[in-house]
Amino acid sequence: MLTYVDRVQIAVRDRTAAETTFRNLLGAEKVREDHSALNNADRSVVRAGATEFELLQPAGAGPVQSFLDSWGEGLLTAGFSTPNLSALSQRLSDRGVVWATEGDQVYIEADQTPGLRMVLTQEGDRTQTGNISYLYEITNLIRDHAAAASFYAETFGLDAERFSPIESKQYGYIGQLTLFDPPDRLDRIELSQTNDPEKAMGRYFAKRGESIYMCYAETDNVGNVVEALQRHGARFAGRSDDPNPEGLFIHPSSLHGVLMGVSRTNLAWTWSGRPELAKGRA
Repeated sequence: MLTYVDRVQIAVRDRTAAETTFRNLLGAEKVREDHSALNNADRSVVRAGATEFELLQPAGAGPVQSFLDSWGEGLLTAGFSTPNLSALSQRLSDRGVVWATEGDQVYIEADQTPGLRMVLTQEGDRTQTGNISYLYEITNLIRDHAAAASFYAETFGLDAERFSPIESKQYGYIGQLTLFDPPDRLDRIELSQTNDPEKAMGRYFAKRGESIYMCYAETDNVGNVVEALQRHGARFAGRSDDPNPEGLFIHPSSLHGVLMGVSRTNLAWTWSGRPELAKGRA
């Protein structure tokens, strides 16, 4: 009952400055601004590709201010779309998951999941803009990838037989990709169980436990992203296993605490169980 990685919510100290960053680096355009009472934050929503990035600046005590006090700027909430928000909300209730609504969004706090704060929205079409196509992955650091996969499959009506195993000695984890609709889309939650405490992901897990770690975007032209990053002096690194222009990582220091991977169209099928699609669908 999940279709797309729809959005992320990012805790920022200055949403105007964050708007500028996302415009400069990803070609994002501002969609709207408002106030989120549930988050007690003033919100700027920008769109890059078909994905919305909600930039939340605290207006006082609340989840955004608490996150900033604990961790600084960064990813606060992962957002997903569903074709029937009402039906999914009922499914959550039937399975004992506590949720709350604000406007047309349904929120699930991190203590109801394996550490992933979620916001759900009704599926809808959007015009793409900027130099990425969309976010397709949210990385969820977890203690037990098998248990987490079972939770997401049962709770959100996903087909576990379509999930793909993953393992990386380079980054120090094993896990699964909860692919929503393969092979038509790459959208998924990556369940990463760290097994090397010396690696960056292992150190992050040691500090924060089960949590949201990063996001991944797809683009038709990695070179355009590289050019924008270089022009604005942003810190990034090419993939060591697939050098630019195939993919890169934008450092959190350049994107308001967000670690974002960027890969060219369909490259991610290389490590997502269907490598034959990695070039054939570009």
